[in-house]
Amino acid sequence: MEVVTGRTEADVEACPTGALQAVGRKVTSGELTRELLHDRVFFDESGGGVTFSGGEPLLQAPFVIETMRALREEGVHTALDTCGFVHWETLREAAEAADVVLYDLKLMDEARHKAATGVSNRVILANLQSLAATHEHVWIRIPIIPGVNDDEANLTETARFLQSLRGIRQVQLLPYHATGEAKFARVGLNYALHGTVPPDDRTLDTMAERFRANGLTATIGGHS
Repeated sequence: MEVVTGRTEADVEACPTGALQAVGRKVTSGELTRELLHDRVFFDESGGGVTFSGGEPLLQAPFVIETMRALREEGVHTALDTCGFVHWETLREAAEAADVVLYDLKLMDEARHKAATGVSNRVILANLQSLAATHEHVWIRIPIIPGVNDDEANLTETARFLQSLRGIRQVQLLPYHATGEAKFARVGLNYALHGTVPPDDRTLDTMAERFRANGLTATIGGHS
């Protein structure tokens, strides 16, 4: 299995203006595994490993699954970071190859989720229920976006939903940041969240307490 990363020579040749440059290269899962194993000493000393993130890594599911399996055979800890908007069988197979699954949640209400992301959350929530019943290490990651999903009603419903799931180990609240705004500007796209102010520490602490009150371990930005 191989994957193409970044712009390819074919992309460059096809561009009529000559504005593109090749970035990245084709790699097989075996090549990537061998490259990652060069850092084994750091994994061993830190207790860390390899996280497959994105974007959505399961858009290249066969490659990701094959590479995670190879790393686990070598004793390297693996983590999968996914939004869960995939077929259940794809998620199940990938989760089996991961020591930890980092699962993104944004909104519980279907209409609000569709308005914010463009898709329904039915598959996402159903997949999480199935995953939590079969995988022992699922960490929930919630990006806290002011004016989008930071209201009490959404967070309360999210906490109650997660409380009902067996495999949830912790909830990480990830405060909004504007890092992506410059990327939008570079490609000439409008940044819909321009001017959005990140939540302050006190607000985040209050949100975290709501999850803790429901018996969940909650951290901010991945930290206690």
